[in-house]
Amino acid sequence: MRVGVLGAARIVKAALLEPSRGIAGVEVTAIAARDRDRAVAGAERGGIPRVHGSYVELLADPDIDAVYVPLPAALHARWTIAAIQAGKHVLCEKPFTSNSEAAQRVAHAADGTDRRVMEAYHSHYHPLYGRLREILGSGEIGAVRSARATFCIPIPPGRDIRWNPALAGGGLLDVGYYPVRILTELFGSSPKVTRARSWRQGEIDRRVEATLRFDGEVTGEIVSSMWSSRLFSMGLKVVGDAGEMRVSFPYHPQMGTRIRVKSATGRRTERTDARSTYSYQLEHFRDAVRSGGPVETDAAAAVLQMRTLDQIYLAAGMRPRSEAGID
Repeated sequence: MRVGVLGAARIVKAALLEPSRGIAGVEVTAIAARDRDRAVAGAERGGIPRVHGSYVELLADPDIDAVYVPLPAALHARWTIAAIQAGKHVLCEKPFTSNSEAAQRVAHAADGTDRRVMEAYHSHYHPLYGRLREILGSGEIGAVRSARATFCIPIPPGRDIRWNPALAGGGLLDVGYYPVRILTELFGSSPKVTRARSWRQGEIDRRVEATLRFDGEVTGEIVSSMWSSRLFSMGLKVVGDAGEMRVSFPYHPQMGTRIRVKSATGRRTERTDARSTYSYQLEHFRDAVRSGGPVETDAAAAVLQMRTLDQIYLAAGMRPRSEAGID
């Protein structure tokens, strides 16, 4: 599978270049960026053999089978649709798009084609998620009553694209994506947003808290921030009527995740596989392209996720994010 990269974003190294070196049948062959000098520099750093002068030129390259889209969220829909129309498979960074309407347009573009279109929600593909489902399904902590997921890191205001409203910036579509997604993957993909609050700097949400209600009467809480007094927090806590489960670093298990379970039978701690989530993700994408089989984080799943994120924005008194150049 020969992969072309649309954009010279920092995430390319961890999400694509490094895992591709250890996965058979994947070769990163070309890159393009709005600034050709950045593309050349990225190619030199990553050992990518070809640089194209534009995204359009790269998509027209017959020697490329698939494209990786690490662009700002406001550009995802436009270039994912263009890649599908060019006959390429697509691995698109999360968030899939800037809002649910854009995600639905991508889903429609993919319908009826034989192209694999996959959202790069890398955490999903790690064995950790399967183990969490096993523990919850075993009844070890009883019936789940509540869950709380947090992701807070410091990203100071400045030139970072996450502080640019024109590029669908803001914390919810970045760090906030993870706690929302882990709860929807564990407890149901279409929760009701019952409360949300945002702390803003201009048009940018720097901190968001929300409460979600899932079928089965599970209450979920999410806390995310990229600039607040709570500088760092990355965890999941699930409370049942017979115990609780705590998970450290649930979104990046390669950082040393621990699962701690407390129940009537005592306390225990489990370690997880330290292999990168990005390696598992790229293998799944390669296999789906080879076999023509489905991808798990597909466009339909992304539409549901974006609907929940839109609802959180609205409940917090904000508008969902726009696509670039589109109000």
